[in-house]
Amino acid sequence: MLPHVESRDVAASVDKLLAERGAALLSMKALIAAVREQTGTERSDADLAGLITKKAALLGVAVLSDLGRPDPGRPDLPQDADRKFS
Repeated sequence: MLPHVESRDVAASVDKLLAERGAALLSMKALIAAVREQTGTERSDADLAGLITKKAALLGVAVLSDLGRPDPGRPDLPQDADRKFS
């Protein structure tokens, strides 16, 4: 089985997106959506989030980690699910 070949360099696309958006606080969900739109990649959200996090850290860009946040209205979550522990 041959490996999946992507049509465009995903890392270069992430670099470009982060450079364009500069000092603004960026949403991880929005960045992943933009990378998928630009490149057509089939990489997982977790893989793209890892790549974006590493690139953002190197460039000193803040990214809001809004993936996998619990929905406070869900009845199956414990009452203190969003409580911070020290």
